Amino acid sequence: MKVLKVLFVQLLFLIVFYFSAAAQSDTAVLNHIMTKTAKLYNSFPTEKLYLHFDKPYYALGDTIWFKAYLTIDQHQLSPLSKIIYVDILGPRDSLIEALKLQVKNGVAWGTFPISQYVYKKGNYRVVAFSNWMNNGDPAYFFNKNITIGDAINNDLSTQISFKRTEVNKVPKISAHILYKDGDGNPYSEKKVNWTVEKDYETLIKGKGITDKNGFINISFSNTKNYGLDSAIIITEIDNNSHKQFTSTFPLKSVSAPNDLQFFAEGGQLITGLSSKVAFKAVSPNGLGIDAKGTIIDNNNTVVAEFASTHLGMGVFVFKPEEGKTYTAKVTFADGTTVTPDLPKIQTGAICLSVENSDPDNLKLRIQADLPFVKQYQGKTFFILAKSNGVIYFAAKTQLQNQVYNASIPKSKFPTGIVQVTLFTEDGDPISERIAFIKHDNDLLNIAVSGDHPSYTTRQMVKLNVLAKNSDQPAQGEFSMSVVDDAKVPYDDDAETTILTNLLLTSDIKGYIEKPNYYFNHPDAKTVADLDVLLLTQGYRRFSYDGIMNDKYPAIRYLPETGINISGTLRASNGIPVANGNIRLFIADKNFSANTTTNTEGRFAFTNLTFSDSAKVSLSARNNARASELVLTVDGDQGQRIPVNYNTPDQIINIDSTLSVYLKNSKIQYNNTNVLKEVVIRDTKIVKTVSHKDYGSLASLSSEADHTINGNMLTGCANVLECIRSMAPGMTYENDNFYVMRDYSQGKRIPAALFLRGQPIDVNTLNSINASEIESVEIFLKDELGLVNSAYGTNGAIVINMKKAPEGQKISLQELKSLIPQQNEVNYTPKGYAKIRTFYLPRYSGPRETQPNKTDTRSTIYWNPNIITDKTGNATVEYFNSDGKGTYRVIVEGIDKDGNIGRQLFRYSVK
Repeated sequence: MKVLKVLFVQLLFLIVFYFSAAAQSDTAVLNHIMTKTAKLYNSFPTEKLYLHFDKPYYALGDTIWFKAYLTIDQHQLSPLSKIIYVDILGPRDSLIEALKLQVKNGVAWGTFPISQYVYKKGNYRVVAFSNWMNNGDPAYFFNKNITIGDAINNDLSTQISFKRTEVNKVPKISAHILYKDGDGNPYSEKKVNWTVEKDYETLIKGKGITDKNGFINISFSNTKNYGLDSAIIITEIDNNSHKQFTSTFPLKSVSAPNDLQFFAEGGQLITGLSSKVAFKAVSPNGLGIDAKGTIIDNNNTVVAEFASTHLGMGVFVFKPEEGKTYTAKVTFADGTTVTPDLPKIQTGAICLSVENSDPDNLKLRIQADLPFVKQYQGKTFFILAKSNGVIYFAAKTQLQNQVYNASIPKSKFPTGIVQVTLFTEDGDPISERIAFIKHDNDLLNIAVSGDHPSYTTRQMVKLNVLAKNSDQPAQGEFSMSVVDDAKVPYDDDAETTILTNLLLTSDIKGYIEKPNYYFNHPDAKTVADLDVLLLTQGYRRFSYDGIMNDKYPAIRYLPETGINISGTLRASNGIPVANGNIRLFIADKNFSANTTTNTEGRFAFTNLTFSDSAKVSLSARNNARASELVLTVDGDQGQRIPVNYNTPDQIINIDSTLSVYLKNSKIQYNNTNVLKEVVIRDTKIVKTVSHKDYGSLASLSSEADHTINGNMLTGCANVLECIRSMAPGMTYENDNFYVMRDYSQGKRIPAALFLRGQPIDVNTLNSINASEIESVEIFLKDELGLVNSAYGTNGAIVINMKKAPEGQKISLQELKSLIPQQNEVNYTPKGYAKIRTFYLPRYSGPRETQPNKTDTRSTIYWNPNIITDKTGNATVEYFNSDGKGTYRVIVEGIDKDGNIGRQLFRYSVK
C-alpha cells in the first residue's frame, strides 16, 4: 500500500467513527483541526535527509564514501531543494570539513578523504541538511556518529574502564587504564601524569606508574561536586625516549548515577484506573542498563513488580488507589539502587491508550475516572491519527461512560509512526500516544543474486539487483556497498539504515539505541519492544499545540535551486548605489555575467554552478567614478549545530574496539607508503615569518599558545573552514572566532584576525591561497592587553604568509594584486564539492601475471549510482580482494513512487 501526496484535506481518507449512537453531528471543530493540519502539511512540506555510508567506521588514510537521499512527504525523492550540506564535526563540535553537494533527482553523493594532517583518532559526527530544513528543528537534521581510528601513528594503544562509587555521599571515580605500544607490548613501569579538565580548566591532577603489564589505576574523589558530564581525563605517559604520548578520555559515563524514568501511557496516571507504565533505565553515557524493581504503597505492600526486557526498557500495569501514596525501588544490573519518582497521579482526568499487538488493527481505549465523567458527561471529544503530517483517521464521541473501546484497521495507515491524539470539544489536545505500523508491501522487495554460489579471491563478481513493489518491477535510485566481513566486523542491529532513519529516528527526538534491531528481527518480541520504546520516547516531529493557535513555523530559509552570490555596492561615504553595474567572472568555467543593483544597492547572481576551488571575481569598475565605489559580498550564513543525541554511540576504547580493522589498515598503509630518502642540501637556518615581524603585534606573547604550520593546510580549498576545524582553544560562532574557554563562561568578545600584521574580517580568509601560508598563530590571551584594547577583541589569530624569494622580480599586475581595490572582490566562495570515483582494480589472466602486491581492501566495492530499469533490474561487476571469508553486500534505495528498501546479502570467498 502506498499513499500518494494529498493536496487538500477534503481528499484525505476520513473515517468518522461514532462511539455512541447519541453522538452529535456538528463537526466544525473537527474540520477546524483538520484544516489547520492540512495547511501545515501543504505550506511546510517536510524534507528528510538520509546518508548511506560504505562502512560504519574508518581509519586515518581512508576515504568516507556516501550517498544522500533527500525525501519529501511520503518518502518521495524531493524536487524541492537542489543543494545539501554535509559537515563533519569534531569531538567538541568544531567544524572539520564541509561539503556543498548538488542534488539531482533527489540524490547526491560525495567523499571525505581522512587526511592524517586534518584528523586524529576520535569520535566525529556527520551532520547533513538542506537550507529548507533550517526552518525546522535542527534536531531532525541527519546526524550520525563516525569513529576514526589511527593505524599510522599507532605508537600508543589504550583501553580504559571506569567505575563510579560513593563514599560518605561523595562520588569517587576510578579508572583502570592499559597502555600498549603499536605492536601490542605493554608500557611497563612508565610514569603517567594525569589531569581532569573541563572547558580547558584543570580541576584535579595526579601522577602514577604503570605496572609490569602496562596497567595503572587512577582515582579521585569529586569533593567539590564538579559537573563531569563534559569533563575529560588527560593522561601523559613517558616512554623513556624523551617522548610523551597523550590520551584523552571523556568522563560522561561516570558523571552521574544510573537513572530510571517512568512514562504513563497517554501522559498521566489516573486514580482508580489501570494503566500501562513504561520505564527506561540508562547509565550516564545514555546506554540502556538492565533494571528491576517494585512499586510499594504507604502500607509497605508491593502492588507491582517490573523488570526490563530490552536495553533497559520495560512495561508494567499499575492501578493507583485513592488515598494511597507509592514509592518505587529499583535495582540496576551493576547492583546500585535508586528510588525514582512515579508520574504524578491525577484525579478528574481522561487518557488515551493503544494496543498494537493485533497484526490487523490498532485497538484504542479512552479511560476517564468518575469525577471527570460527571463533569464532562455529554461533551464531545475527538480522536485524530496522522502519519508524516497527514491525517488518516478522525473520529468523535460524546462522553457517557468511563471506558470506550474501538479498533482502527491498520490498512488505513502507511508504514511508519502513527500519532494518535485525543482532543476536547474546544480543540485542545489532552492525551496522546504514538505507535508503529508496519506493512511488508509498503517496502521495496530487493533481491540480490550472484553469478556463482561462491567465489575465489580476485575473481570477478557479477551481482544482479532486482527491485519490486508489490510484485511489480520498481524503477529507482540505489546504492551498494560491499565490505569484507572479516576486516569490518560490526553489529548490524546498531547500524543506521534507510529504514531506521526515514521510518523511525527522523520523526522522534532523542537517542535510540540499536535502531536496526527493530527491523532486523520481525517477530512478536520486536514488535513489543518497539512499542515500549515509543512509550518512552515522548518527543515527535509534529505537534498540534502551535498550529491550533496559528503558530506555524516561520519560513526564513528558502529551498535552494543553485548557488547564489549577493552583496552590496556603496559609495565611499556609505550611501548605497542604485543601478550600479556589477560583473562576475569565473575563470575556471570561462563564465561571466552582468547585473545591476536595486535601489538599496543590492545585487545577486543566482543559480550559479561552479566547483569548490573556483576563483570568483566581482567588479564594479564599469561605473562612473568607479574608484570611489566600495563593493562588498555577503558571507555564507552560519549554520546551527544540532544537539548530538547520539553521543552514547561514541566509542571510548577505539584501539581495542577497532583492533581487527586497524590491523588491516596498518597493512594497507605499509603497502602503499615507502619512506623516501631525505637529502640535506644546506645547513643554513631560514628565518620564518611570525607575528614578531610586525610592530603592531609585538606586544603579543613571544610564543603563540598554538601554531598551525603551513604544511598542515596542504590541500585546503577554503582557509576559513580549515582554520575553523584546526584552531585549538577557539570556537566559531556568528561569523567570529572566540576563545572557547571565555566563550563558554559567557564572555562573548570576538578574537582579532590579522593577515600580514593587518586586521581583517573572516570573509578575507576566503581569498587566501593556503599554499602561501607560512603559519597560523593562535593566541588565547594577550598578556599585555595592548592588542585587545586597541581592537576591542579577546585573543588573536595571526596568519603569516610566506616570504617571496629574495631578489625575485614581480610584474606590475602582481604588484597591483597586492593592493586591494575597493571596487573589486576576488575570493573563493563555497562551491560544489568535486565528485571522486571509487577505485576498482581489474584482474585478468593467470594469477602469476597479476600484481604481487597484496590486495587488502576492506571496502571491496562502492557504487552510489545504481538505477534499476523498467524491469526493476540492475547489474554491477567488480573484483574481489585477497581476503577470504564472507563478504557483506548492502543495497539501499528508493523507487520513483517513494517506496524504500534495504537488502543485506552475503557470499563466501575461498
